[in-house]
Amino acid sequence: MRAAAMLALCASAGATVHFKEQFGEGWEGRWAKSTFKVEEGSAGEFTPTAGKWHADPADLGIQTGPDARFFALSADMGTPFSTEGKDLVLQFSVKHEQKLDCGGGYIKLLPASSDMAGFGGDTPYAIMFGPDICGYSTKRVHVIFTYKGENLLTKQTIPCETDELSHVYTLVVKPDNTYQVLIDNVEKAAGSLYDDWDFLAPKTIKDPEASKPEEWDERPLVPDESDVKPEGHDDLPEKIPDPEATKPEDWDDEDDGEWEPPMMPNPAYTGPWVQKQVDNPAYQGIWEAPDIPNPAFVDDPSIYKHDHLQYVGFELWQVKAGSIFDNIFVGDSAEEAAAFAQETTLAAQAAEKAMFEEVSAAEEAELAAQREAMEAEMAEDDDDADEDDDDYEDPEDEDDDEEQQPEKAHDEL
Repeated sequence: MRAAAMLALCASAGATVHFKEQFGEGWEGRWAKSTFKVEEGSAGEFTPTAGKWHADPADLGIQTGPDARFFALSADMGTPFSTEGKDLVLQFSVKHEQKLDCGGGYIKLLPASSDMAGFGGDTPYAIMFGPDICGYSTKRVHVIFTYKGENLLTKQTIPCETDELSHVYTLVVKPDNTYQVLIDNVEKAAGSLYDDWDFLAPKTIKDPEASKPEEWDERPLVPDESDVKPEGHDDLPEKIPDPEATKPEDWDDEDDGEWEPPMMPNPAYTGPWVQKQVDNPAYQGIWEAPDIPNPAFVDDPSIYKHDHLQYVGFELWQVKAGSIFDNIFVGDSAEEAAAFAQETTLAAQAAEKAMFEEVSAAEEAELAAQREAMEAEMAEDDDDADEDDDDYEDPEDEDDDEEQQPEKAHDEL
């Protein structure tokens, strides 16, 4: 029997699982649909399904539908918790069965203070994480943290999966203010929260009071004073008369005017004289104002921390719906999350891929048969049209025959 939501479950020594969901029996009672966009008629639905390709037809996720809708669904994880002094692991799987061309595939963690009845795009959240795809330009994993009321997107570009199969996305945030992003238990990005997000003002800034010294030399090259223009250089013409040209024999100076040879490039002409440049021994580089401590900088060693987390949810817009979400994990153990991913989504990937290839091949064969039938029908229509053309007699041809009859009779006489 599949596990349902698990609240404050100790999976191993010292490890806590705040929430698990595999969308088994009774999942509708654990999840609440938002009123967001309902009155406007643009709210979509989440429907339980294993999808068109799967390893087990009883292994259900929830799928978005129909197209061009807003989707908002959330679950209460129970007693609000803090990540102080602990890792935070947020993980889920998504399958873009529709070959998503524009839409979100991310999940959100929200604080207890959020109004989840109308959960929508403006509802304050703590973390937004997962793939976002739109056209050719946007195919990335979003990692957004809310810090002091501002939503901060990672400065790293983390590519996401774009095929039609299930993949597991994992975010790990650590108390030492580092993070990891994994896809299918393989690390795709890692680093410092300080470096990859603009949580804090910079520690230093350029001194606004500083100015470049008058004697500062920024010229990397200077004229070579030993290089002088050759005497007579400016007297050389760019073109000269062609010395090999001769006046045509039929040239008449009285009628044609005085003959002049055509002009040709002067081989001695080398263009305008330019003095050579040499390295400037006094070069000091491009001047920059010195760094000074930023008075606006306030250190915060707890930027990793999120307090009063209580809700998990999907809040999406999809032009082409059909994404299937499953296997959600929220806890403080990356090892527990990795094992959960391996036992669920990753264990089913090979069978899912095999079924996908089988279904794709069958669909392609059906399309090929439809094309052949259509081409055969068109060819038959063309043959029928040719036969009609052969049987057709132009009335004007009949009139021509009648007009020619008297002439034929006259010739026979």
